[in-house]
Amino acid sequence: MNQMTTDTAHRYWNTEWQKADGTSPWAMAEPWVMDHASTLAPGTRILDLGAGIGRHALAFARDGHKVTALDASEAAVAATSAAAFTQGLTVDCVQAPMTDLPFEAASFDHVLAWNVIYHGDEAIVRRTLSEVARVTRPGGTFLCTMLSARRLPVEQAKAKGREISRNTWVFDGPGDKIHPHYFCNAPDLLSLLWGFEVYTLFDRPHEKPGSWHWHLLAERLA
Repeated sequence: MNQMTTDTAHRYWNTEWQKADGTSPWAMAEPWVMDHASTLAPGTRILDLGAGIGRHALAFARDGHKVTALDASEAAVAATSAAAFTQGLTVDCVQAPMTDLPFEAASFDHVLAWNVIYHGDEAIVRRTLSEVARVTRPGGTFLCTMLSARRLPVEQAKAKGREISRNTWVFDGPGDKIHPHYFCNAPDLLSLLWGFEVYTLFDRPHEKPGSWHWHLLAERLA
């Protein structure tokens, strides 16, 4: 499958990942991610989807898991691969779009997608979640974040934006939001999660006031 045309934010992030190093906030693992990882048995097969420079993939590997780090950005994959080599860790690094995961069905026990799936329109989101469901084994877990509709007025106050399709916006100015981003409320998000039973869903800001994200933990149904 060819990459869908609204799935373009990796072009921005490819440049950012070339500049990132160990001092970057993107190099620090998220506590909620690692809290759940601490409940996983050693040797768990984990896919870090949209791995960036490998902050979570490397932490998973240090904890003894079997880790695959996937990103659409060439620079991200190179950075994660180099860091794994330097640290003596085993991480399978793959460059591919999130809409067409190059893995067999039920390949993973756990999938993480931190700040990645909302980079595109609803077709991108649906296709990606379908792929996540396909590669997660029944009973496996899925942890992700999505942009909250609560954040949309915050972005509109900062820059001129336009809705290019349902729930999908682009904004003028610097940053990755010149590329399509999908903002959703809870009912919209839940309607997209075919094949999953939701354990946890909450909405909170990230590092900046108003940076609302949904946080989701779910189990793949049989």
